[in-house]
Amino acid sequence: MLVLLSGVSGAGKDTIKHELIKRMENVESLPSYTDRPQREGDIPGKTYNFVTKEEFESMIKRGELYEYSIHHDHYYGTSKKLLNEKIQSGKIIVKDIEVNGVENLTKILGNEIKIVTIFLRVPKEELRKRLEERIDNPSEEEINLRLARFDFEESKILMYDYVLKNNNLEKTVNIIMNIIKNEYDLNKTEAEF
Repeated sequence: MLVLLSGVSGAGKDTIKHELIKRMENVESLPSYTDRPQREGDIPGKTYNFVTKEEFESMIKRGELYEYSIHHDHYYGTSKKLLNEKIQSGKIIVKDIEVNGVENLTKILGNEIKIVTIFLRVPKEELRKRLEERIDNPSEEEINLRLARFDFEESKILMYDYVLKNNNLEKTVNIIMNIIKNEYDLNKTEAEF
């Protein structure tokens, strides 16, 4: 099963993903490939798979990605090889991904594997505050770039299975854990018929 976690930059996707992995046995992350610079706290192969722009463009040419997009002036994409290996292992995969990636992956893989999509909502004022307090200390220009995507990403919420307001980490994590358990059990039951 693949759980796609979306929301605007600063909505808490990464924090929630880490909590799910910590608290749930069969849950694993699927880091995207990106050409963006590594930030403080990033762990190659864990937070992202870091490559150069040229390496990323070679991956596109070789057809190694299920989907990719340019987001905040950097490439991000999902490796076919990595995703297939993790699905074969029987793990529940949690991936934080932007709205175009969700749309593409559900079109490409929706008939092959169980995909659950979750969108995290945050009020715009709260989002600005979170972005200003991030450890990577974004510039005002970068904050405005991320806020500019707010309306676009919010306009896509109807394509999601679940939309949650993320204003309390503990509550949000517990709700998502229940969603994953219920969807996983439902998927197992459907597979038995």
